[in-house]
Amino acid sequence: MSDRAPSELIIEAGRTERHYWADLWRYRELFYFLAWRDILVRYKQTAIGIAWALIQPFLTMIVLTVVFGKLAQLPSEGAPYPILVFSAMLPWQFFANSLSACSNSLITNANLISKIYFPRLIVPASAVVVSFVDFMVAGMILLGLMAWYNYVPSWRILCLPLFVAIAAAASLGAGLWLAALNVRYRDVRYIVPFMVQFGLYVSPVGFSSSVIPERWRLLYSLNPLVGVIDGFRWAILGGTSNLYLPGFILSLGLLAVLLASSIWYFRKVERTFADVI
Repeated sequence: MSDRAPSELIIEAGRTERHYWADLWRYRELFYFLAWRDILVRYKQTAIGIAWALIQPFLTMIVLTVVFGKLAQLPSEGAPYPILVFSAMLPWQFFANSLSACSNSLITNANLISKIYFPRLIVPASAVVVSFVDFMVAGMILLGLMAWYNYVPSWRILCLPLFVAIAAAASLGAGLWLAALNVRYRDVRYIVPFMVQFGLYVSPVGFSSSVIPERWRLLYSLNPLVGVIDGFRWAILGGTSNLYLPGFILSLGLLAVLLASSIWYFRKVERTFADVI
C-alpha cells in the first residue's frame, strides 16, 4: 500500500512540454475566470457602463464618414458611407483592442504567473475574449445603421462568422508576439498605441480598398488587416462589395504565418516569464 497521501501534489519534470496542450483544456475554468474578471473590471464603476464600447467606434465612424465620405467624396461601393465605414470599424476595433489588452496581459497578471503553474497562453487568449465582447456590443450600432438606412444584407452575411474567426486569429497572433516581447522589453507598451494609431490610417477603415490602384492592390494586401476588413465588407455589404481574391489569399497566408510564429515564439520564451516578470 502506498504511503502517499491522496491529496499530495506531484510536480513532474518536463510536464509543461509533455502535457501543455492537454493542460489548456484542464485549466479552462481559469480561462473563463480571467475573461469574466476582466469583463467585470472593464465596466465596473464607469459612469455609463457598457455604452463606452458604443461611443468610441460610433464617434470614430462619424469622423471618418465626414472626412472621407463628405469632404474627400470617396466611393462607398453602393452602400451608405456610414455602413461602409462601420463594417470596417468592427474588425479594426476588435483587432486594436485585442492588441492593447494582450500586450499588457502578462504584466497585469504577474502575481498569478509568478506563483502557480498553468499554460501562460491562457492569459492573452482571455484578453481576446474580452475584446470580442466589445465587438459584439459595437455590432448593435451596425444593426442600427442598417435599420436607419433600410439596408438589407444578402446571403453573404452567413459567412460573417468565418471572417470573425479570421479576425480573432489575427488578434491572437499579433497579441502573442507583443505579450511575450513586453515581458522582456517594457518599451513595447509605448509602441503599441503608435502601432494602433498608424494602423488605422494604413488600413482601409475610412475608405474602400477599391480606391487603391489595381497595380498596387496586391502590395497593399501585405497588410494582413486588409484581407480581414475586405472580408467583413464582402459579407456585410452584399452584392455592392467585391472581394479581391489574390489579396485576400495573401492576407490569409500572412495571418497563418503570424499565428504559427507567435505561438512558436510564445512557447519558446514562456518558461522564463516567471523569472523575468
